[in-house]
Amino acid sequence: MESLERYFKTQAGQDVKKRVAAVFVLAEDANVLGYHTLSSYAIEPGALPPDLARRFPSYPKLPSVLIGRLARDQKYKGQGIGEFLLVDALRRCLENSSTVGAIAVVVEAENEKARNFYLGYGFIEFPDHQNKLFILMGTIRQTLSDHV
Repeated sequence: MESLERYFKTQAGQDVKKRVAAVFVLAEDANVLGYHTLSSYAIEPGALPPDLARRFPSYPKLPSVLIGRLARDQKYKGQGIGEFLLVDALRRCLENSSTVGAIAVVVEAENEKARNFYLGYGFIEFPDHQNKLFILMGTIRQTLSDHV
């Protein structure tokens, strides 16, 4: 988690300025509760499970969105901040996918606990990368409509 705090304090502003990532911050008064970042990303069709890869055109790369960072302050552990940040990120990705095409959202889990967090929200592991996961836009649409 220290690397996520360091990123926010030292790198996030530069990433926004250079348009490498969009950073979304959840704050209350002057306290940062957490944040997430979104960037464009490309998936090689061969990286997907074969049954899913067949659903998409045979392009060399498929457009998607990367949640590069998702972190909450340790002081707010157990208060649903992580879930709120994830749902906010997924909602933004889904809304923007009608303007800029994207088939999925990708994350790379920092550890087993994070991996299980994402799996609990319907993310699927890439076959060759246990800590890299994705969720299709259709699944996000269904998940978000179930939570409204």
